[in-house]
Amino acid sequence: MLAVLDLREVEGWGPHGEEDLWRGRSVPGLANRVYGGQVLAQALIAAGRTVDADRLPHSIHAYFLREGALDVPIDFAVERLRDGRSFSARRAHALQGGTPILSLTASFQVDQPGFDHAAPMPQGVPAPEEVPSAFELLGSVNHPAARFWVHDSAFELAHAGRSLYLGADPAAASTQMVWVRARRPLDSDDRLLHRALLAFACDQVMLEPVLRAAGTSWLDVGGKVPMASLDHAMWWHRDARVDDWLLFVQEAPSAQGGRGLGLARVYTRDGELVASIAQEGMVRLPA
Repeated sequence: MLAVLDLREVEGWGPHGEEDLWRGRSVPGLANRVYGGQVLAQALIAAGRTVDADRLPHSIHAYFLREGALDVPIDFAVERLRDGRSFSARRAHALQGGTPILSLTASFQVDQPGFDHAAPMPQGVPAPEEVPSAFELLGSVNHPAARFWVHDSAFELAHAGRSLYLGADPAAASTQMVWVRARRPLDSDDRLLHRALLAFACDQVMLEPVLRAAGTSWLDVGGKVPMASLDHAMWWHRDARVDDWLLFVQEAPSAQGGRGLGLARVYTRDGELVASIAQEGMVRLPA
């Protein structure tokens, strides 16, 4: 997982020898395509390479434009939009063969004091050790998607309630809570890296509440239910390590026109709010 975020700088790539181009590779993804969270994280890392080390990303806004091919390198071209006294803005384009597959705008800020407020974490949530993880639920299932979640996924998931791997939720609720963490400890305290890895992780769960509300499951995705991320917005409020369990408190406030919106608040297991996320996706559910 860390290796895929170790981008290689490409020097003198523009007509006038401009810099700010990095190249990355891909990890295996479902449906023989690049996983969107990987490209999101790589684009953020590339943008972060162009700002001072004391400036961390506090927000991103991104559009997923095309599917990425697993066998083609991805180039990340960064535009330096602004550097102020407290904030820096960057735009990063992920390109394959010169064609954009993702466009991201990121804002970075130096650490500053200020009024501190956060919505509290829900009470009574079972601890991640008290609920079955995806590894436990899918370990004996002989299916390509199950093998991906168990063997290839960089993150471990544990739903605080019924998961959607093997069937729909009869309650058809539009909310859910799921614990997420990197499947292996990370030997790094790099704050940019941990924020990028949170972006890496979240793409795989953001549209689940839409599926849950529709009374469908991952068994239908790709067949009866085509699904793909369209755009993604994310705000980091506080630091967190992604190799510690993080709770995603999620909802789907709307689905219509073949699209669904997923929202999430992300908490440490101690109850600290560390990020807020919104993602809209194409989810072609039957009417």
